[in-house]
Amino acid sequence: MYSKPTNGVSLLKQDTLYHMQPFAEFIENFRSNLHSVFYERANINELALTRKMPPFVMREIMGSQPLTIAIPKKYGGRGINVEEILTLLSVASYESLALSLTFGINIALFLTPVAKYGQENVKSRVFEKFVHHQNMGGLMITEPDYGSDALNMKTSYKDHGDHYHISGTKHWAGLTGWADYWLVTAREQARDGNLQRDIDFFIVDQNIPGQQIEVEEVYSNIGLYHIPYGKNKINLNVPKDQRLIPESTGLKMMLDILHRSRIQFPGMALGFIQRMLDDSIEHSHQRMIGRQTLFEYDQVQHRISKLQSYFTVCSALCLYSTRNSSIDMDMSVCALEANSVKTVMTDMMQEAAQSATQLVGAQAYKHDSMVGRGIMDSRPFQIFEGSNDILYAQIAENVVKMMKKVKQNNLYIFLSDLDLTAKAAPNLKSMINFDFDLNMAQRKLVQLGQVVSRIVAYRFVIDLEETPFRKDLIYNGLNILKQEISALMSVYQSVDEINVVDDYRDNSSWLECLTA
Repeated sequence: MYSKPTNGVSLLKQDTLYHMQPFAEFIENFRSNLHSVFYERANINELALTRKMPPFVMREIMGSQPLTIAIPKKYGGRGINVEEILTLLSVASYESLALSLTFGINIALFLTPVAKYGQENVKSRVFEKFVHHQNMGGLMITEPDYGSDALNMKTSYKDHGDHYHISGTKHWAGLTGWADYWLVTAREQARDGNLQRDIDFFIVDQNIPGQQIEVEEVYSNIGLYHIPYGKNKINLNVPKDQRLIPESTGLKMMLDILHRSRIQFPGMALGFIQRMLDDSIEHSHQRMIGRQTLFEYDQVQHRISKLQSYFTVCSALCLYSTRNSSIDMDMSVCALEANSVKTVMTDMMQEAAQSATQLVGAQAYKHDSMVGRGIMDSRPFQIFEGSNDILYAQIAENVVKMMKKVKQNNLYIFLSDLDLTAKAAPNLKSMINFDFDLNMAQRKLVQLGQVVSRIVAYRFVIDLEETPFRKDLIYNGLNILKQEISALMSVYQSVDEINVVDDYRDNSSWLECLTA
């Protein structure tokens, strides 16, 4: 899709140089490219208001071959090392959350699945296009009528001997109309017309006749301007070697892909949160209120300390992800960890943007403020790849299911015996040492899921204590999680429920109260 400038060096030789570079040199080259294109050749704040980056911007960004970071070495990539992937995502999100998500989509939702599940002869063709021609790829799962209910998707395929025919409709796929390759999900249609329960993934090459996906509508999304989303008509003939081969079932393959993606969210979150923190500190030191800087006010320091705490928690989650989400691991069984990491991290991204905007004040409401744009750009992260409300409920349902299995209804005792939370539970005993009804309402499940996810994050920050990471930042990170758990437990244990009043318009006019 993009042609990389060679500057007199043969394309093969330059690709080889990128492949052989030490990672520190590779990432510094990438960082320098971003700075050059965003601050010297173009204005990032003006670019942020466009629906699509100008070709020269993406050409120069892709010139440092960032996506080779998720391609196996045997195909000319750097190998799929999680610490390199998270670092790249972080460097990108410090400048542009949309750019980081673009890389995240390519890496977690296309390249890694193809590397793990793709058939050998197809992998060589696909990766060659990414290495030498800077192609891009995405994933299509969501459908207009089935949103988060992926198991009931209606996109179907039939076996036609030497190929599969796939038909249906997909929407809200990041990079709609832009990506060269897609992974498209579908269910097999049986002879009786019914769809099988299992899900299959197919590589679709937009450059091959019969595999072009028709974009029926491009959505006018209100954040992440650089990423096109839309509605897509699927009517494709795909060769059989372009079907991903699961290790067991397609459903487990999908869970492996999505859980690995969710557990690597901290890579995108870290750079973004650090940018919110740095911009807040800089503004607070420069802004004078009377005879003192904004930074000298206690409430301002409180907000900045929270941002630093989010940075610390995110750092801990990056460390955990690096150690526990490599391509050879089966992530299909890691729902509790993946959902906890995704929900906590995305909630903190949004809160960081809100808090930074409050600190920066009116200046944040200009289009050229990354802080203000951060509110809308970070908000979708709480929705896509599983709405946080749904994931919180799933976290709680998972915990309740395990508690029922061991016949335990005391939260503290159970979490003390669970490997994922055993380190954290003793520090939180006063808040979580209680029995509860395992048959709770959905809203209670969501609240319990919020609590458990932060206890999981608490454990990951404790693990950070075993590293050279600053102890004062770790202390603050643990405290912010403890405060959030305390607040959430207060809501969870409240006996007063707020209920919907369906016909609320009756007798609810304050004007009528004046004449009563």
